[in-house]
Amino acid sequence: MTTEFDLAKLLAERGGERYELHARHLNHQLPRLLRTIGFDKVYERGEGAYFWDDEGNDYLDMLAGFGVMGLGRHHPVVRKALHDVLDASLADLTRFDCPPLPGLLAEKLLAHSPHLDRVFFCNSGTEAVETALKFARYATGRPRILYCAHAFHGLTAGSLSVNGEAAFRDGFAPLLPDTAVELGDLAALERELARGDVAGFVVEPIQGKGVHEAPPGFLRAAQDSLRRHGALLIADEVQTGLGRTGDFYAHQHEDGVEPDLVCVAKALSGGYVPVGATLGKEWIFKKVYSSMDRVLVHSASFGSNAQAMAAGLAVLSVIEDEQVVANARVTGELLRTRLAALVDRYELLHEVRGRGLMIGVEFGRPSSLGLRSRWTMLQAARKGLFAQMVVVPLLQRHRILTQVSGDRLEVIKLIPPLIIGEPEVDRFVEAFTAVMDDAHGGSGLMWDFGKTLVKQAVANR
Repeated sequence: MTTEFDLAKLLAERGGERYELHARHLNHQLPRLLRTIGFDKVYERGEGAYFWDDEGNDYLDMLAGFGVMGLGRHHPVVRKALHDVLDASLADLTRFDCPPLPGLLAEKLLAHSPHLDRVFFCNSGTEAVETALKFARYATGRPRILYCAHAFHGLTAGSLSVNGEAAFRDGFAPLLPDTAVELGDLAALERELARGDVAGFVVEPIQGKGVHEAPPGFLRAAQDSLRRHGALLIADEVQTGLGRTGDFYAHQHEDGVEPDLVCVAKALSGGYVPVGATLGKEWIFKKVYSSMDRVLVHSASFGSNAQAMAAGLAVLSVIEDEQVVANARVTGELLRTRLAALVDRYELLHEVRGRGLMIGVEFGRPSSLGLRSRWTMLQAARKGLFAQMVVVPLLQRHRILTQVSGDRLEVIKLIPPLIIGEPEVDRFVEAFTAVMDDAHGGSGLMWDFGKTLVKQAVANR
């Protein structure tokens, strides 16, 4: 008997039920949230830095699937690689052979990481962080991991232990024995290391929440301190890696920084097949995999699958051949500079920061009485509502998708596909300027929506 499955027919018949299906069978709060803020769109296709709704309207993507779509949607090179690997009908995941694609992808990744020697492949960023935590603890024989306040490293149990946001941690204790220090606080780091039980320090070179960069010199000084105390430096490059900040890795912005372990994921997938990787030094891997008895002491059922490896190889090929890293650096500087020039124009706009195409736009308390009273109303209900007031008209009126950079933060984060250019910068800056003009001009629609958000925030208390 031949099974017939028609995906196009299924989507045509039931695609319109998407929000109802999600509410009934998945996270019921997601469709509720999307409807509240007017984000319940019906998107039908995507290409490059754009996607289109069911009415044919185009949207500029300044979110890139939280950084997954580094090359935009459906890059032809990645797409062809996946067709090719499927057509090859490889004997994949036999578990008792050494296929070539994982070795080739590891070789390519390590070529961008000259101080590292080996790679473990998994399926996501949080798994890459879990691997680094396990390897650091085993290699050093110590239990404790240090991390930064406000950090985000994933939501599985180990990664959650080094998550600096209480809202994610609440209700899931007990977690691993870990301790937070402020990003940039070397004295606090040194105090914790002096206790002699620290396996490693995991850090985002630029924190995703709020887009805060490690202060100049901090990573190198932290590395020196860790080495004096026999602990490891773990760089979480899940979002910042693969060109996002204008270098292949964000830690490369600071001379002499050579982490013992580096975690990558997101953009390595090409937006198709989940893939994560933990890169590390030879001695760490040899200690973890110290004998044939320990050959599977850490593994992943779907790690190194052919589709993921093919996607990763294609992504790295595009990054190298199409000068993606250089484009992120140049286009990111153009976008940041043009937005920074607006700070003196708008009293609600306080700072524009970041590197490459990872940019934070922060809002703050205005000086004029009229705006200050409205700002105070929003802050009293829930911090972060003004940033949401900016995100919503950017989508609804200007068809640009962005995100608030974290819960209760007055910051929007821009992490568009690394392939955008000047036309996309122009479109975003023009739209952002129009939204800020509305906010400062007392636009009824915008502030009326703010009142709606206030009512919703109060109702959720």
